[in-house]
Amino acid sequence: MTVLIDEPRWQFKGRLWAHLVSDVTYEELHEFAEAAGIPRRGFHGDHYDVPQEYYDEMVARGAVPTPSRELVRRLRAAGLRLSPSQRRAAD
Repeated sequence: MTVLIDEPRWQFKGRLWAHLVSDVTYEELHEFAEAAGIPRRGFHGDHYDVPQEYYDEMVARGAVPTPSRELVRRLRAAGLRLSPSQRRAAD
């Protein structure tokens, strides 16, 4: 199981957000998110948005802190990265 999380630096509606991804399968990602109590509405095609206040808990549950660029590189290498238009269509 390899679930990755980048640093919470993406600002939206007055909060900072991190991205939670799997570089193995979407199924693995959904299972991790569900077990952590992250609502499915937080899924955006190839990642979950996670508010900053949940970052430490995600790491404690086994998500591996990963720089954003490395996270995207690993998603692409696994064939799981969606283009922005594909992510919009998946929402």
